[in-house]
This record gives sequence, structure tokens and C-alpha cells, in this order.
Amino acid sequence: MRQPALTVALPLLLSLTAPAAQAQMPEDVTHFTLPNGLETIVIEDHRAPVVVQMVWYRIGAADEQPGKSGIAHYLEHLMFKGTDTLEPGEFSKTVTANGGSDNAFTSYDYTAYFQRIAADRLPLVMEMEADRMANLQIGEDDWQAERQVVLEERAQRIDSNPRALFAEERDAVQFYNHPYGRPIIGWRQEMEGLTRQDAIDWYDAHYAPDDAVLILAGDVTPEKARELAEKYYGDIPAKGDIAARLRPQEPVQNSPRRIEMHDPRVAQPTFTRSYLATERNPGDQKPAAALTILAELLGGSMQTSVLGRELALPGKALWVNARYDGLSVDPTTFMLSMVPADDIDPDQAEKLLDQALTGFLADGPDADDLARVKTRIRAAQIYSRDSAHGRAYDYGQGLSTGLSVEDVNDWPDILAEITAEDIRDAAEKLLNSKATVSGWLLPAEQTATPAAIQSEVQK
Repeated sequence: MRQPALTVALPLLLSLTAPAAQAQMPEDVTHFTLPNGLETIVIEDHRAPVVVQMVWYRIGAADEQPGKSGIAHYLEHLMFKGTDTLEPGEFSKTVTANGGSDNAFTSYDYTAYFQRIAADRLPLVMEMEADRMANLQIGEDDWQAERQVVLEERAQRIDSNPRALFAEERDAVQFYNHPYGRPIIGWRQEMEGLTRQDAIDWYDAHYAPDDAVLILAGDVTPEKARELAEKYYGDIPAKGDIAARLRPQEPVQNSPRRIEMHDPRVAQPTFTRSYLATERNPGDQKPAAALTILAELLGGSMQTSVLGRELALPGKALWVNARYDGLSVDPTTFMLSMVPADDIDPDQAEKLLDQALTGFLADGPDADDLARVKTRIRAAQIYSRDSAHGRAYDYGQGLSTGLSVEDVNDWPDILAEITAEDIRDAAEKLLNSKATVSGWLLPAEQTATPAAIQSEVQK
């Protein structure tokens, strides 16, 4: 989410241009690994008697076998179905009864589970989370009922949403070979074939302490956190044979592609162009940092971004956006989007977008724009430290996609070091790439009436 512009004190502004050494471990962050391989991060925050526990498994939808799409998300649901000691649904009921909240989410690269609860109830949720890491039970009735739940979720979130369907089509075209081209929730026909044994096999192969990251953030000391982690997770045996993530990779893409989709539920045409782009890599995050800032420069604001000034403010577009998130294991995408004004046809809209991008490539980033964007990013990062959950998410997502703790700590300083020349180089490489998919999501096609056809013939 784009953060609003903020007034920042002079020392912060100076820090944006000062050379950055490797960031030190924050004083309130502790990192250790249990003998069974469970990597653990503790983030102290004693302002309120509340703790967030997160367990991130380094496994996601992109690791699924062909023909089994959706299994990672399906098992996420089944993880709430009980263990040897917990009845189906008892986990969440217990958290709620103790004044807390819990949830889970699946991505291409990880699956994560979390609870937010009073600090004195932390042992309770740690015990339950450790229990389902080692002792999940999937009943004969549960797996079929939950499969229907995820199918209904797909119907609500994807099949009934033309934008989601369009994004699914675009991703499938963008990736020739990589599993990022499959939907996280799964293709419907493959979801319908998922079985109890598929879920058990996935759980047995991937859910283990040596393929997970534990994050504890809030009112807990490192000493207490280690004690509890050792007590509840320490006896869970490591798998010891966790396979490396050997995924199909993308070949060189030499041809831009185009897609077009019509849907009667679409009110206004929307254009998107996606580019293959590098991810944040351990020890080499600078290319991704340049793309992060480039996205903000091009479309981070409807009022002050390049596309905002060139297209939205003059009334040529109703909405513009640029989006990039480099937190992935493999190369990801950089996305440009626009909704043209009602009097701008699709061909004209694309030409206007290309003209704005060509102008940016010729002129490079404006110095004031770059300073403003970097200040906004830095301010957003500082304000994000106010959320224990947000900080836990940063470390969990980073460590689950292959980054080290040092990489996560270094990220703000790497962003601050990015220069106008870095931005220009990143923009030229990206925007001149042929590894693109341009697409239009359009209202239903108009069917000509007999009278209109006769009139055209008479002309």
C-alpha cells in the first residue's frame, strides 16, 4: 500500500544520502536456531502485553508437482482440522476463547500461520502450533468437506471476479515454464482431484522444524522465547532430508505477447503490462532496490508520479499504477496498469503510456521526485516499526524466500543508497525488455443489431 507523503526531520533526510555500511542487528531483535534446525527470530516490544507468534514454512504453491496445483493452500486449510489432542476447529476456538486471533496464508514461496494473543497465553499457542507441526490428523470426512471449502473460495475470489480471472490468464502467459504461472489457489479441475493422501504426502514431506521459521514479536524476552521454543518445538525431529528448491526456470523470452479478455461484469477497460523482473537476492539486493524505487517514481502516486502527472492529472487516464515486490525465490514481475479516460480508445491509451515511458527514459528521474520517493519509503519503514506484526512479517517473508537476517536488516540502507543512475539503468533494462505481456480487460463485446448491419451495408 502506498504511504502518504510525510514531513521528515533533517537528520533523516541526511541519512538518505549518506553511504551505508552493513546494518547492525537491531537491539530489540534476536536470532538463533534450535538443534533441530528451527530458525527463530525474537522481536521485543514491551509497550503492550501482547505477542504475535508466526510459523513460516519454506514451501508454497510454486513447489507443487504438476497436476496437483492448490495442494499447498488446501493443506493450509486442513492444518486447522485437529491433531491427536485437538478436535477439528479446536485450535482457533481456543485462541478466540483466550482473547486472541489467528489465521494463515499461502503464497508461491511459503505458507504461514500466526496468532496474536496476550503475552501470558504465549505458551498455550506455542504448544498448539508445535502440536500441529508434528501431529496433524486428517480425518476421512474432513478432507472432502475442506476440499469443497477451497473450491467455493475459488468460486468467490477468482471465478466471480473478472479482474482475478484476467490476472490468472496473464500470469499463465507471462511464464512459459516456471510454476509462478499457476494460480496459488490452483486450477479448478486439479483442485477437484486433490485427495487425503495428497495432503498427507505434502505435510509429511515439508512440514518440519528444519524447513520452518519461528517469529515471536511483542512482550517477550529473548531468554523466555528461547526457553519456550526449546520446550515446545525442540523435541520435534528434523526431517534432515529437506530437498532443495529445484524448480523449472524460465527460458529467455524474446517475444512480447498480448492478451484480451471481454467480460460483461467489467465496467471500464483496464490495461496492464507485466515485465519479467529480478527478485531480491541474498547479498545482492541492489537491482531489486532500484526497481522498488522505480515503481514508486512511475506510478506510486496519482498526483506526483510520472504516470500520474503525464496521464491522470491531464485527464487522459482515470487511474494509473506501477507495482513491484521483489520478495520471491525466483524472478518475479513488474506491473504497469491504467484505466484510460472514457474518450481515449485502447490504441491511443497505449501510445500515451509509451510516450510517458519514453520521456522518462530520455530524461531520467527528476532529482526532487527521487528525493521525495526515498523519503516517503524511509518514513514508511520507520513508522512500520510501530507494528510488531509488521516487523514479524518482514523477517518471516524475507527468511522464507532465501534472504538472511542480515539481508533484511540491510534493506533500508540499500534503498537509501540507490542513485539516479541506478534508476536509469534499471528502467532501461526493464522497459526495453521483450519479456512482456500487454493485456486489455474489456467490457462485453457489442453485438451489432440487424438495423445497424443494414445501415452499414447501405453505406
